[in-house]
Amino acid sequence: MEILEEKTVAEIVVENIKAAHVFKKHGIDFCCGGGISVKEACTKKGVDYEALKKEIEAIDNVVNRGYNYNDWGLDFLIDHIINVHHKYVEDSIPLLLQYANRVANVHGHYYKEVVEINALVEAVSQELAAHMKKEEFILFPYIKKMVEARNNGTKPGLPPFGTVNNPIQMMFEEHENAGEVLKKIAKLSNNYTAPPEACNTFRALYSKLEEFEQDLHQHIHLENNILFPKAIQLEAQS
Repeated sequence: MEILEEKTVAEIVVENIKAAHVFKKHGIDFCCGGGISVKEACTKKGVDYEALKKEIEAIDNVVNRGYNYNDWGLDFLIDHIINVHHKYVEDSIPLLLQYANRVANVHGHYYKEVVEINALVEAVSQELAAHMKKEEFILFPYIKKMVEARNNGTKPGLPPFGTVNNPIQMMFEEHENAGEVLKKIAKLSNNYTAPPEACNTFRALYSKLEEFEQDLHQHIHLENNILFPKAIQLEAQS
């Protein structure tokens, strides 16, 4: 974005709605209080302008690498899922909850669908938070234990859940539930299309929800189609 310091917060968000997420993270009002310059907003909030500028300029710098996830070791794939996708969900949930709640409170009297979207965001946020902890503390450590045992030529020992297939089937079901919630949100939001007269927070909500759904699809693909089938196969060979 050219000459960032000469533009207002609102102007930057109008140019690229993804900038709203950067401002929100730093506590800068991009909606009602967005009429001041970015530098002034940073000064008021005690935010490092140069650091924020770099974040704004980098929001569309997506590197598309053709990773062959199928060739990765299961332990490395697990670390990738936690560090990339679980971290993304953890970072995104507070933003989504704030956006959805504010839009429902301000616009719910006219746009009834945002009230339902708010409830769905709250539900899926709670479900995914619990789901990821089950993976990180129960399922993933045992898969890593199986990988280590295979590499060492030993036996991993019996897991407390009987067979790795038991928690995996539960994860499959929970993935399906989360996917269905996101489908409902997509339908209610007209595929994340905000009304023409929508404020920046309204637009930011739909933008973030669309991004969230895309990440979740990749996240679930890595687990359902690569990690889990290979974990089941590894257990059968142990």
